[in-house]
This record gives sequence, C-alpha cells and structure tokens, in this order.
Amino acid sequence: MIPRGEAHLYFALEDQIREPALLAAYEALLTPEERARKQRYYFEKNRHEFLLTRALVRTVLSRYAPVRPAAWAFSANEWGCPAIATPEGAGLRFNLSNTKGLVCCLVAQDRDVGIDVEDVAREGDTVSIADRFFSPTEVAELHALPEERQRSRFFDYWTLKEAYIKARGMGLAIPLDQFSFLLAPGSPIGIAFDPRLPDDPASWQFEQIRPTTAHLISLAIRRRNEANLRLIVRRVTPLLPAADAVVDLAPTRSA
Repeated sequence: MIPRGEAHLYFALEDQIREPALLAAYEALLTPEERARKQRYYFEKNRHEFLLTRALVRTVLSRYAPVRPAAWAFSANEWGCPAIATPEGAGLRFNLSNTKGLVCCLVAQDRDVGIDVEDVAREGDTVSIADRFFSPTEVAELHALPEERQRSRFFDYWTLKEAYIKARGMGLAIPLDQFSFLLAPGSPIGIAFDPRLPDDPASWQFEQIRPTTAHLISLAIRRRNEANLRLIVRRVTPLLPAADAVVDLAPTRSA
C-alpha cells in the first residue's frame, strides 16, 4: 500500500525505450481491446506512446498489489475517467498523461488524483486559447505579464486546469472559467472557485515539476484534513525495476 501521507509519480522517457524485446514484452501485457486501440493510431510515434502508457500503468499498479501487470482490468466513467475495474478492493487511484517524449502515471491510496504533462516547446496557440476559456482573473493576470513570459504562464495554467478536472473525474464537463489558479512567487499554488462550482480550496494540493527542459507536469491531489502530502518521483523503465531512479525534483513555484 501507499502510505497515507504520500502520492507517487512515475514517468518514462519514451524516446529512450526502443529495445525490441522490451517492447514485445509490453505488447504481451495488453488486452485484445488495447491492441486494437493501439493499431488504430496512424503514426508509429502515437502507437509507441500508447504502448508505453499502458505498460507504465500496469507495471506501476503491480508494485502495490499482488497482481500481475497483465491481469489488471480497467473501466471508465461517463466522462472517460479511468479506474481499476478488477481486482476490486485495492484502494488505488491513478491518473495518466502523455505527450511527445514523456509518459506519466500518478498513483495514491484512496484519494482523487489528476495529472497533466505538456511539451512546452510545441508550437500552437496559447494566449488566444486562454482568452476564450480561462477565468477572467487568469486572463487579466496573463495579459499583465510581459509578452515573453505569457506563453510559459499559459502552460502553468493549462496543465493545472487539466490536472484538476481529471482529478474530479469529469474532464471538460467542468467549465475552465469557473475556477482560477493563484500563482504567487514563493507560495503554494492556490485555487479559487466560482460560486457555480462548489468545492473547497483547502482540500486540494497542487504541484508542478519539470522532469526535462521541454516538459511541465502538473499534479492535483485531494487532501483529507491533513497537511501537504509527500510526493515521491521516480523515473522508470517498465518491467526493469533495477533501472528505477528516485528523482529529486523540487516543485516549481511560478514567478
């Protein structure tokens, strides 16, 4: 079991995992439905990312229960949030995220968790998306920054918002403009809710870490009348536990 006061984050650098025998072992862990989903991806890079994500979650969960990685079965709620279907009673909660170059799994015991990772070097709209979907407070704060800092702050907001709505298990059924993140230099990440979205800011812990220069990970972890949880971060290669590395990544604090 995971200690009550901890949450564990695992990540794998997908570009470094290419050994054919290892990939074949990952393939053997998949269900027929997962294999079919993998083959529906047109590009090989997306098939590889899917394979590593499924191998990661299966092997991570088996660290905490006497269950073979291939034996886990999963379900999803009406909004697509994944959960363990069998075996019942493990009490484990998890969430997954992937982007170019990185796959992640956050796991805890009997508490809601959400994770989002972004490749912050990717091209695409940022501030214009915020103008359409973020809260008025966030939009005003974003535009008050010098232009050269706006893109970075957009990703701070975007990944935190994704992590929160995933932890709630409702995805984009929660309007992104009904909650605001509070990012003050040197202070814990805070959240404020619109009256239309009932929730308690004190019941959430948010963290951000940068496992590489190109990636930002945001985490949302539900607290239960307790101080901040301890976050353990491990860089892993699924099925090769000897390659684990406990990573000392201090959470970032936005300036």
